[in-house]
Amino acid sequence: MAESRKYQITVTPVATYILEQSDEVAGRYVFAYTINIANTGTVPAQLISRHWIIVDAQNQTQEVRGLGVVGEQPMLKPGEHFEYTSGTALTTPMGVMRGSYQMVAEDGEAFEADIPEFTLSVPRVLH
Repeated sequence: MAESRKYQITVTPVATYILEQSDEVAGRYVFAYTINIANTGTVPAQLISRHWIIVDAQNQTQEVRGLGVVGEQPMLKPGEHFEYTSGTALTTPMGVMRGSYQMVAEDGEAFEADIPEFTLSVPRVLH
């Protein structure tokens, strides 16, 4: 069996602009993002930590590292998924996020699950 198939996590992000928490006059744009993490491999694996790279429209970059997600370190058996919602604020009406989750498989193998880049955008900006 191919190693890459053994340790496979599929990450699906969806972002939403939160008008009620934003203050556009003050340059504060708040976004929620929902992440679905699915174990599409063949070995149970636990999410240990996260690494985010957040870039705004002025190319200002923030890096965020931490243990788990929303206070949890979910263990995912093959076929299981975990979904959570979190948020971030930008000083511009548009930006992107990408990153990775650091995982440890039940057999002790450490690997990374890529978080594909996704856009944070105030709805009227991209029309």
